[in-house]
Amino acid sequence: MSTNVLILCTHNSARSVLSEGMLNYWADRLGKDVRAYSAGSAPSGRINPFALEALANIGVDAAGFRSKSWDEFVTDGAPQMRVVITVCDSAAAEECPYWPGSPVKVHWGYADPSNAPGGDEGKRQAFELTRQAIGYRMLQLLMLPLENMSNAELQESLDRISKS
Repeated sequence: MSTNVLILCTHNSARSVLSEGMLNYWADRLGKDVRAYSAGSAPSGRINPFALEALANIGVDAAGFRSKSWDEFVTDGAPQMRVVITVCDSAAAEECPYWPGSPVKVHWGYADPSNAPGGDEGKRQAFELTRQAIGYRMLQLLMLPLENMSNAELQESLDRISKS
């Protein structure tokens, strides 16, 4: 059974999208049965073009990506999550819905690359650096023996990754 991971950011337009793309990218390349999804508490309805560009630069196909509400993941028929990761401080501070199955929750915060100075070039660089940092943590997650870990062991490991 696939390990489902939901990644949250308030607007679901940048960091959570980068995270979804990177986790699915690495899971596919490593042959891991892990599936990432992303959502937001107040989705913007659009994905930041710099996020799409950073993913495209390494060959991630983001054709089906869209900015969506976390409400989609609490409905009947939604995939049950094993892990919920917040990637922005404002989403981490919000009251999240009840997630079916009581998934493990962790906060892996990243600065918003959308606010980077230096015009378009500064934003491109910030998105690329954020994508790399996210990719590193997603690789650490994928190296865990997810199918053999209790939720307590998984929580401890994810907390340890958050400090790396």
